[in-house]
Amino acid sequence: MTDHGIDFEAAGKKLTLYPADKAGSPLIIFNNYSDDGGSIVKAMKELSCADCSLLSIGNLDWNNDMTPWSAPSFIPGEKSYTGGADEYLNVLLNEIIPETERKLSEKPEFTGIAGYSLAGLFSIYSMYKCDRFERVASMSGSLWFPEFTEYVLGHSMTCEPSKIYFSLGNKEAKTRNPVLKTVQENTEKIFEHYQKLGLNISYELNEGNHFKDAAMRSAKGIAAILIA
Repeated sequence: MTDHGIDFEAAGKKLTLYPADKAGSPLIIFNNYSDDGGSIVKAMKELSCADCSLLSIGNLDWNNDMTPWSAPSFIPGEKSYTGGADEYLNVLLNEIIPETERKLSEKPEFTGIAGYSLAGLFSIYSMYKCDRFERVASMSGSLWFPEFTEYVLGHSMTCEPSKIYFSLGNKEAKTRNPVLKTVQENTEKIFEHYQKLGLNISYELNEGNHFKDAAMRSAKGIAAILIA
């Protein structure tokens, strides 16, 4: 993977594509809160990650684009969640990914999706709404989101990915917030549900809270889904 990305725009989003060294390598979509794909690429290189192209997507309306339905904010000072994931997914599938593929010399071997926090939630949600992503990674995914666990347990995926990766910080559930403290319980319920379905899934607990080593945790998740 190249160190220097190709910056472009599609559908009002800031995009940076870090092409693979080898044409035809997998393409990983990463919805990015910070708009900084470079830190993830650096971490991936530290891990000697398998070759891939990485698309970092920024300028997201985070609490809208990444959330499956509306809900009030459970974090002081943060705006409410407005449930625009379906609309954003349509843009991703029909505008952003096609524009990205036009910049690659060959069609990717497969396309995966990865995300941290609410983008991890979105990555999982996308499995129930489309069959585009063959591998999925959710790092510190916001699986505390109201009614999401019930949604997963009560619905079938559009297409089962060949590899799924979950991770969480071991201190993320240690909070007084009654909603946020459900994150580990919900993550493990969904993980066990996927195990029972016979899916190829792994789950990792990392040291620290939600904000520790986000780039490295993201890189570890991407590395995990690049290996069959």
